[in-house]
Amino acid sequence: MARSRRPRRLIRKDSGEYWTSYSDMLSSLLLVFMLAVTFSIYQYYSLLEIKTKQLDAQQAELDRVQISLVKQQEELETTRVSLMGKEEELASVQIQLQAQEEDLHAAQTALKTKEEEQAALQLTLIQQEEELVAQKIRLGALEEALGSQAERIDELLGVRTAIVEELSRTFAEKKIGANVDRKTGDIVLDSKLMFATGENILAYEGQRQLERLIPAYLQVLLRPEYKDYVAEIIIEGHTDSKGSYVFNLELSQQRALNVAKFCLQMPQLTSTQRSTLENILTAKGRSYADRIYNADGTENMDASRRVEIKFRLKDAEMIEQMNKILKGE
Repeated sequence: MARSRRPRRLIRKDSGEYWTSYSDMLSSLLLVFMLAVTFSIYQYYSLLEIKTKQLDAQQAELDRVQISLVKQQEELETTRVSLMGKEEELASVQIQLQAQEEDLHAAQTALKTKEEEQAALQLTLIQQEEELVAQKIRLGALEEALGSQAERIDELLGVRTAIVEELSRTFAEKKIGANVDRKTGDIVLDSKLMFATGENILAYEGQRQLERLIPAYLQVLLRPEYKDYVAEIIIEGHTDSKGSYVFNLELSQQRALNVAKFCLQMPQLTSTQRSTLENILTAKGRSYADRIYNADGTENMDASRRVEIKFRLKDAEMIEQMNKILKGE
């Protein structure tokens, strides 16, 4: 302003119009400046208003986005909670699956065990079937053997029956006073005629009875139709229960032996009869092991003191057992 005043004074010296023009120009410039400033301020506030609106819009958008983010966060939280529930369910399902796998493994193990047991049972069944077949084969062979044994039994029974009948008929014809057991063919000799009480020396009456009985007895047993069946002729000595068992055993044995000796030395026997008798004759002492009892259960002393002459057919013991089997005993 100071500068403008000085020239103005200079111009005033020279020309007043120039000063006026210069002042107007300055006023115009000031007005232009003011207009420019005003426009700038207007532009500024307009721009500020626009920016403010933009910022408000952005803020609103930001708020909306934030709200959306909050909603998303809530949804995420809900989803997370749901996922946690799903994870728990999945864990529970996994536990169940693991338990089921263990059950399945146990079931497979049990099934394998059952299969092994079944295989073992099948093997056992096969073995049993093989054994059954073998048993059937053996049974067939046994049936054949039983059939032949049955025939043998019938044959031997027939032979024994025939011998018993022949002995009874021969003794009756020769008037030999000896009783023949109808089932076994055993001959019982009265001990009173054979020995004195407590003695083992064969009495004269006993010798006479044996001289008549033994040749007739051998005549029947050594017939061609019977001799091949006869396995043994047995002379048994028996006592009553008086005295000790050992004393009676020695007594019964000596009596049986003396009877056997006398039979072998009899002159009435042929050489063939004596030779055959030497091969099949045996003597046994039974002491009082096989006593005879009365009807009231008391011992019959006289009947218990005796000498028995028996014959045994070949295979008789086996045939007897087979006979019991066939009879179902």
